[in-house]
Parts: sequence; structure tokens; C-alpha cells
Amino acid sequence: MAYSVAVLALPGVQLLDVAGPLDVFAEANSQAGTTIYDLHVVGMAPGPIETSSGRRLLADLAAADAEARAFDTLLVAGAPRMHEAPGDRALRAWLAAIASRTRRYGSVCSGAFLLGQAGLLDGRRVATHWAVAEALARRYPEARVDADAICIFDGPLRTAAGVTAGLDLALALVEEDLGPDLARKVAAQLVMYFKRGGGQLQFSRRGLGAPAGRAALQEVQRWVAAHPAEDHGVAQLARRAGMSPRHFARLFRAETGQTPAAFVETVRIEAARRLLEDGRVATKQVAGDCGFRDADTLRRAFLRRIGLTPGAYRQRHSSGASR
Repeated sequence: MAYSVAVLALPGVQLLDVAGPLDVFAEANSQAGTTIYDLHVVGMAPGPIETSSGRRLLADLAAADAEARAFDTLLVAGAPRMHEAPGDRALRAWLAAIASRTRRYGSVCSGAFLLGQAGLLDGRRVATHWAVAEALARRYPEARVDADAICIFDGPLRTAAGVTAGLDLALALVEEDLGPDLARKVAAQLVMYFKRGGGQLQFSRRGLGAPAGRAALQEVQRWVAAHPAEDHGVAQLARRAGMSPRHFARLFRAETGQTPAAFVETVRIEAARRLLEDGRVATKQVAGDCGFRDADTLRRAFLRRIGLTPGAYRQRHSSGASR
């Protein structure tokens, strides 16, 4: 039995969002020794599609021609600025119609915004790139956006986080169709993890934004960022701002959108990430240098915020890991 797979690519598409999943499906064909997946790139109009890298991609089908086809799987590839694009009525109607006739449909990265336009995310758990997860949640409040997930399956919907997560998604689809043994062979041939460890927040570089609020609060935020190991209880921070602890805590939350304790933990997590990535400081010392009471406190905070232990994070992200 062959599965017909269509990948929708719009102008400005991220090339890897298209090529990555297609290569996984093609390798599944190779490992199976037969054509399990019949692959198609779909463009909204005939002709080449310019990608975000400036290279051109030639679609197999235009959207109008694809309407007559019956696809088993439809994936929408993302683009770097797709979340800023205006809505397109014709595209919404096309996606809704095609999705209604497919066994499963989904997206890679910001492709989820197009599914949202078509009403295909309502009531579903959704993954997308961490950098646009908040924007997706605001625009489509009926969707349950998980900013940390690599891939999510919910009913007929299959969504993935940014760029390389498209490979994870395609591999999960191969496992769904053909079982784990063949999927593991595909992963081995492509030198990729069968199941990636941790979520995508380990890759997030959003970290700390610019200091927010009135000048006194901004001065406190700069002090904390410069001295993460200091005692940053509310009483100490309020004294530095020249306020009572109660007034400081209330004002800090109102003007920055987070509690002082949450801000301090974010600062310390970011400081710990930098030291772990540098790779020259022992984990126990990282905890003390960044203001955590002990290595276990650092570990719990890392698991909650990043989804990995400090040791696992260092192993994956240290500049000396490959050496």
C-alpha cells in the first residue's frame, strides 16, 4: 500500500521544512525496498517557489491541480515570517477542503499559522517553533499551544516545532505507519535520534528581554543580571529600589509581567546555561556561581524550565562536547 504525501510550500518557505520530511519518507522507501510513500510538493501557483535561502524549489503540483487528488497526509511547511503574513481566504478554503479528505494533516514550524487560519487547530494541542508559540496562542486561543514540545499528535493533527523538528515529525509518521523497527533503520541511516531527548526550550535563546518598567525597577533587573549569585530576596531587591517589600513585589509584577522570584530564577538559569555551554566549570560550581542553593536545586529548576538535567544539557550544548 502506498501513502500519498503532499507538502505545501509557499513563497519564502524554509527549504529544510520541505526537504527534511521528504528525505525521511524517501529513506523509508529505500529501507522498505519499495515505494511506500508517494511524495509531492504543492505550490499555490504553477512555477518555481523561491525559498527563504534564495534557492528555488519546483512544485510537482499547483494547488488547483491538487484539489482533484486524494492525499493520505498533508503537511504545511513553515517560513521565517509566516506568522506576520495576512490571512488569505482562498488558501484557508483550500486547506480546509484538502484536510477534510486526508487521513492526517499537520505542519512544520510556523506552518501551524496556516492551519490556524483554516480552523484546523481549534481544540487541539499544537507544537510550533518556540519563538512564535506565544503569537500562535494569542491568534488562535482555541488551540492549546505547547511551546516545549518537539512533536504532537492530536486526532488527525500532527505538528512539529521549528525546522529540524520536521525530520522528527516525519520519522514519527513513519513509525506510525510502518512500525518502530523500520523507523529506527531510517533514523540510523540519516544519523538522527530515533527519539530526541528533551523539548525545544533547550534550544530557546529568548532568555532575558530588555529591562522593563520604571527606572528603579530596571536598575534592579540590571543588578540581578550582573550578580546572579547574590541574595535576591524580595526584601533585598526592594531595599535597592527604595520601596517597601510589599509595594515592590506588587509593582514589579504589574510592570514586568512576572514575580521577582520568577525573574531571579530566569536570570540564574540563563547564567547557568552560559557556564554549562562553556564547559569549563563543574556542575556543582555552576550552581553556586549562579545563586542556586545546591546542585539539586539547579537540577530541579533546569528540568522544570529547560526539560533536561544540567548534565544532559552540557552534553548536548557544551562547546567542548564534540571534542
